[in-house]
Amino acid sequence: MNVNIRIPTTLNEITLGQYQEYAKLQDLTETDLQLKTIEIFCNVPEVVVRNMKATDIVEICGIINNMFDTKHQLISMFKMNGVEYGFIPSLEDMSFGEYVDLDTFIGDNDNLHRAVNVLYRPIEHRKGNRYTIKEYEPNTSEIAKDMPLDAVLGAVVFFYNLGKDLSLVMLNSLDKKNEQTLAEYLTSQPNGGGTIQSMDYLTEILQNLNISLN
Repeated sequence: MNVNIRIPTTLNEITLGQYQEYAKLQDLTETDLQLKTIEIFCNVPEVVVRNMKATDIVEICGIINNMFDTKHQLISMFKMNGVEYGFIPSLEDMSFGEYVDLDTFIGDNDNLHRAVNVLYRPIEHRKGNRYTIKEYEPNTSEIAKDMPLDAVLGAVVFFYNLGKDLSLVMLNSLDKKNEQTLAEYLTSQPNGGGTIQSMDYLTEILQNLNISLN
């Protein structure tokens, strides 16, 4: 059966939503996993995939798997649905609410879009590489599922490497009242967590997809 499908060759061509759908797959045989991989990342109905040549399926899955085997760099700006988005310019200016949402969802695959909704927002004004972004709006997180995966994973790995330093940055930048609130939040987490508490789970997600942590 001759089938014309669009095979992604870079993570920029894959959305966060597709990644989240793929990461939910569990307890599948190797064959079923290959079928779902092509169905999700190539946007092809399962019935079409089942009629493809076995050799083509293996080749396409190899191309897709190789995309994840790369180093991920932090991407400061990208365009999505005709809108230019920018990475939060200053972590020190992050509000307590933004920090809590980021800390809560950065290691949760099902809610990862809610974390990157904190990190990437529409650019309001730009001059060269300098820009300002819109205020944080938690109720716009569903839009973040359309974000390109290279930007998302770059941000995830960035925060994996940043680890506990983010908590220190926040504590040093907040006023006394919010500093106490954040300190109470951090100590209320398991093992005194805060950002780093979810990193073991985050590491597991990345390693399962053969994603480099460097």
